[in-house]
Amino acid sequence: MRTTSRYRAAARMIAAIGVVSLVAACSGSGGTTGGATDGTTGGGYPDRNITIVVPFSAGGPTDTVTRMIAEPMAAKLGGKIVVQNVEGAGGTVGAGEVAQAEPDGYTVLMHHIGMSTAPALYKDLGYKPLESFEMVGLVTEVPMTIVARKDFGPATLQDLVSHVKANAGKVTLANAGIGAASHLCGLLFQTAAGVKLQEVPYEGTGPALTDLVGGQVDFMCDQTTNTSGQISAGEVKAYAVTTPERVQSLPDLPTTAEAGLPGLQVSVWHGLYVPKGTPQEVVQKLSEALKTALADQKVVDQMAKLGTAPVPAEDATPQAHRAKLEEQLGTWAKVIADAGVKAS
Repeated sequence: MRTTSRYRAAARMIAAIGVVSLVAACSGSGGTTGGATDGTTGGGYPDRNITIVVPFSAGGPTDTVTRMIAEPMAAKLGGKIVVQNVEGAGGTVGAGEVAQAEPDGYTVLMHHIGMSTAPALYKDLGYKPLESFEMVGLVTEVPMTIVARKDFGPATLQDLVSHVKANAGKVTLANAGIGAASHLCGLLFQTAAGVKLQEVPYEGTGPALTDLVGGQVDFMCDQTTNTSGQISAGEVKAYAVTTPERVQSLPDLPTTAEAGLPGLQVSVWHGLYVPKGTPQEVVQKLSEALKTALADQKVVDQMAKLGTAPVPAEDATPQAHRAKLEEQLGTWAKVIADAGVKAS
């Protein structure tokens, strides 16, 4: 069950290209880049490239969200932003690198719900989410979908639950690796359905979804930012969305509650981080740039097509972000302890 050579080649190309130094157009500057001189950023920041580290594979949901906001953030900051994929160990490799980076605002981390689950999963994490980072702001909360290979037998979510209970040793549940959003959602599915399944971990959501479309695995739980296109194209069979309300881009897809599994509700929140000790004025500039990006109509439209939306402006702040992380750390510690899951 390996990623196809086509996917591997595309992933390497995307990772190498990054955002290709997204350049902000400065008014009256004739395309000059670097630190703004019109007072938008001030204080000389930024005067060189900013790198946003995505701790997951290129082409995955978190990577997609990052690339959506990178250009308008760069425009607000009057500089350049490059996206760098540093994958491995459920996002902890990239997060660890950012935690150890110079706290000057030039190395930023985009992470998802995995920031709140890593301490419960990994014995020697190497960083502490609340102590090793400054929070910049929340970005979006992405619904999850339960999808299967298109020729999988069960027709409804209730049929799926019945089928996996009767065939627990034969059904394969794919995920993007321990600690990934798809893995966490899969744990909640098994808890809600009262079954233990054979899990197949991949190094990223892209490879997992590729094999699902190809029929190598049976089903998985993944973010709408990664599955909406395949669902609309009929490349996978979709059972439900894991949020209290249906999503605009998939109006015919029932919620898990509507489909008979109310115990499965989860969304994947994303946020931006910088190393602890980053000057507060720099954190504030990044937060303001994030708010500008999330209000950009192009970003709003892109997210809507993928079944999600930017968070309200009041949530794109360090304070709201920290409160969310604190709450989620407690929630997932219990879920993971109850599931008895540990990462090696």
